[in-house]
Amino acid sequence: MPRKATVVRNTRETRISVTVDLDGAGNADIHTGIGFFDHMLDSFARHGLFDLAVHCDGDLFVDSHHTIEDTGIALGTALRQALGDKRGIARYGSALLPMDETLALCAIDLSGRPYFVYDAAFSSPACGGMDTQMAREFFYAVSYAAAMDLHLRVLYGENDHHKLEALFKAFARALDAATRTDARVAGIPSTKGSL
Repeated sequence: MPRKATVVRNTRETRISVTVDLDGAGNADIHTGIGFFDHMLDSFARHGLFDLAVHCDGDLFVDSHHTIEDTGIALGTALRQALGDKRGIARYGSALLPMDETLALCAIDLSGRPYFVYDAAFSSPACGGMDTQMAREFFYAVSYAAAMDLHLRVLYGENDHHKLEALFKAFARALDAATRTDARVAGIPSTKGSL
């Protein structure tokens, strides 16, 4: 069965459509109105080999918060739906990703129990039009909407662009590993029998 989902989320602050295919080729069609955020989502799709379409019309005249957070909610919901009952998946994934002087870590458990740990500091309030503090809000929203245990950390680095991009790419690689199907996994990878 195709592991693909589309989620439409409309509020008074944002109108969002997200489609994700876990077994894609890294194709991306991203339009959020925030150029740097689009770049990050494009990197996520390419490096996770997910086909991803994101279209958002948000209240950017206020700021970027609603657009980025609500996109995270919609993406997390689409990921959860695309995974179905998680039968046959690896469940766990991790990545240690370098980008020039920066090193980022991501570890994921698709446990069905949301938890979020984040350790990243930035020297600038924004990078290319995206508030750096919104990276935390995005990943938090994804983790809780997808019901995943997500740990992210920038171990070291100086350039904020590199730090942000390393986080998104590490997340992509770890999620790719966790969502892969494994022929050796019989049923659902949990002693509980469900995730």
